Amino acid sequence: MTTVEDTIDTYLERKAVGDPDGPGAGTYASNAESILRRWGEWLAHEHDVTSIFDLETEHMRSYAVELDERTEAGTYTASTAGTYYAVVRAFLSWCVHGGILETNPAAVDSATEALPTDDDARSRGQFWTSDQRRALESAVRERALEATDAARSERIGRLRDYAMVAVLAHSGARGAELFRVPEDDRRTGATWADVDFYTGSIRVLGKSQRLEDAPLPAAARTPLRRYRVVLDPPSNEWPLFPTRHAPSIARRVRSVLADRDHGADEVDAILEGKTATEVARERSIAPPAITTEGARSILRRLCETADVDVDGDYLKPHGARRGLEEELYRRDPTTAQTALRETFLEQSIAVVEEGQGYGYGQGQGQEQGQKQGQSRDRGRSRGQERGPPELEFRTESRADEHDDDE
Repeated sequence: MTTVEDTIDTYLERKAVGDPDGPGAGTYASNAESILRRWGEWLAHEHDVTSIFDLETEHMRSYAVELDERTEAGTYTASTAGTYYAVVRAFLSWCVHGGILETNPAAVDSATEALPTDDDARSRGQFWTSDQRRALESAVRERALEATDAARSERIGRLRDYAMVAVLAHSGARGAELFRVPEDDRRTGATWADVDFYTGSIRVLGKSQRLEDAPLPAAARTPLRRYRVVLDPPSNEWPLFPTRHAPSIARRVRSVLADRDHGADEVDAILEGKTATEVARERSIAPPAITTEGARSILRRLCETADVDVDGDYLKPHGARRGLEEELYRRDPTTAQTALRETFLEQSIAVVEEGQGYGYGQGQGQEQGQKQGQSRDRGRSRGQERGPPELEFRTESRADEHDDDE
């Protein structure tokens, strides 16, 4: 007989060594063990099931009901219950791929429909609902299309707005990963060198303080490509979303020219009769990226224009990621692991205190989160088009610089 316990042992061993270079591989194995062991104890205690071959859909539905009851009792949040279930479901998927089981009893609708819904998501802070996201995207898309015959600066601005909303809404990237954080010298904003249209990803400095690849689905890539064509950045080191604050651009241009051994008089001569932006493009001097505060100012203006109201407020960058998390959670919890660059264990792992029996049916759970990333090199060249294009460290402090978006 192949026991549930033995199968879990094998699974954890494979996970611990199967991808040693993957992000958080060791953390996943250690925390998955806690969840899977207690699930196995619950299975034996509640249903007298010890063989993996005896596991049926009705057992997983019962498990989902148990998690729902624990959520109703306030022991777990809905997202934590989803975490438990997702870990078990991933284990059973591995059993299917390995030929141990024919089907995954945890992936059947009659089982998953018993899971608690994440109705308390709003209590964790603002998030973009599907209706709000569609309304804002539709508005900025229309503005971009209407600017086809507009002046170049106006067209760039509108395409930038469309690209910014699309990337925030669909990539799962945090505002502090895309925009400049004045208080953090490492967070200078994403550049075109970080974008890989071929693989559909963007490399960002993650909340773990390590470089991570965020997905760029088609809904984000297309607006970004169109924006890039019109922006025509002189180099791949150009920010995705450069500031339009003239004094900031002028300071950067003067600083870089001085670093290039141009004297003060020579710098003045170079700038004479030209704007700092023109000189920056001519001499490939990348301007600063917009700040997180600048991005919020842009979103505030766009929401007002699109008549998108959030209880008197506007859609904020961090809400886009939470909205994507909510949407992916409803579809399939395992999808969010890739899209958000987190294992569910990193989001909200409930670790039941020792000495409380099998853990699920009695005692209180104690939640704790762990975060561990894996450093990656920039390795491959990014930001290069394969053929022609188609056309947290999170700070809430207010920056002393705002974008001139008018």
